Amino acid sequence: MVIINPATEATITTVQEDTAASAQEKYERVRQGQPTWYQTPIAERIAAIAQFSELLQSQADELAKTLTQEMGKPLNQAHNELNGARGRIQYFVENSEKWLAEELVTEEEGLVEKIAYEPLGVIANISAWNYPYLVGVNVFIPALIAGNGVLYKPSEYTILTGLKIGKLLHQAGIPEDVFQVVIGDGEIGKALLELPLNGYFFTGSNRTGQRIYETVAPKMVLCQMELGGKDPLYVPNDNVNVAKVAQAAAEGAFYNNGQSCCAVERIYVHQAIYDEFLEAFTQEVQQLKLGNPEEEGVFIGPLARQEQIAVLEQQVQDALDKEAQLLTGGKKANRTGYYFEPTVFTDVNHQMQIMREESFGPIIGIQRVADDNEAIALMQDTDYGLTAAVYCDTQAKAETILAKIDSGTAYWNCCDRVSATLPWSGRKKSGIGTTLSYHGIRIFTKPKAYHLRKG
Repeated sequence: MVIINPATEATITTVQEDTAASAQEKYERVRQGQPTWYQTPIAERIAAIAQFSELLQSQADELAKTLTQEMGKPLNQAHNELNGARGRIQYFVENSEKWLAEELVTEEEGLVEKIAYEPLGVIANISAWNYPYLVGVNVFIPALIAGNGVLYKPSEYTILTGLKIGKLLHQAGIPEDVFQVVIGDGEIGKALLELPLNGYFFTGSNRTGQRIYETVAPKMVLCQMELGGKDPLYVPNDNVNVAKVAQAAAEGAFYNNGQSCCAVERIYVHQAIYDEFLEAFTQEVQQLKLGNPEEEGVFIGPLARQEQIAVLEQQVQDALDKEAQLLTGGKKANRTGYYFEPTVFTDVNHQMQIMREESFGPIIGIQRVADDNEAIALMQDTDYGLTAAVYCDTQAKAETILAKIDSGTAYWNCCDRVSATLPWSGRKKSGIGTTLSYHGIRIFTKPKAYHLRKG
């Protein structure tokens, strides 16, 4: 497999892909090693994970550069991702033992009732390229702490990062017969679906997630999907500082080039402040520096995947055909690499792809609304349900609106953020299951109920 730098279109290196046979061999190795790993005291398992975090820190410069070169994320954003991953690991290190301990439910004369949390066994972590460290540690870290073995398939767009993750985990003390990296594209992903695994954890597109879900359903094993989003942001008319809100919304829409499942993908603004917001927002976007992601100050790097350019061009043309107004951007940048100009549309509506289909790129539509009720109806008019944001001066108002939105996460005066202490879950086509928080620790276990009565 050839690894291409999306900023230069030059070949970085080539790597050997796995085959169905080698994936089977890796599975057998992990299957045999997993029981011993589970018998390892949890304190030792946690200590190995803590050491992995230290290695991420000590090698951050090299790891960030590798990530930037293979998927185009600006270098400072790559460092931010590594720091964020270490923060999540710290949560798991500090909290897993508590949530994995046996839970005494009833203790009375002659009877004890308790719950034990046993590992699933060997799981597949089919991961994503947009935040390989963040979405990866959501899965393989709590899975390993809980005593599972892991077959980890990084995206074919971040293979070098995936290989480094495997190397550092082994260096930290995770046995090679507990964690194995499986390399390849969708074909090797299909091979994993044929293996008799005990759970499947996928992060990626809705289309691929649905195929995985349907394929493994007959196995009757846990299958968790973290999929896409078409995340709305609403700006009511009670904002003291509209320019500040516009700045936050622009960052939420264009950070990581909009390649985030929880990026702001559509914006609704109350008609009373619409023009003011639109002017401030467009100014913010036009100031975003596009360029080589290894250069300081660059905010917009290349798209990770060349084929996404055609998706964005299609959405732009569809919006123009339906009489949306293009305020800035709208085309591939005139330079080598997979660059697309930050793009802003107004006069949009829900007949346009830009307001209904996931963009996963630096493109946004902003729609005028008459009042909160119209905004709520439009925010709800989607097949997705990952996040929703409201920017206003009153918490009560924000919570009233957000309570009516069917999404797994609700934001007031923030967006595009994830906290390790809170569950991360999607509704409708945004996925099924939960990572992070104590829910995201116990999801990697099978609860066993003990009824213990003295004879």
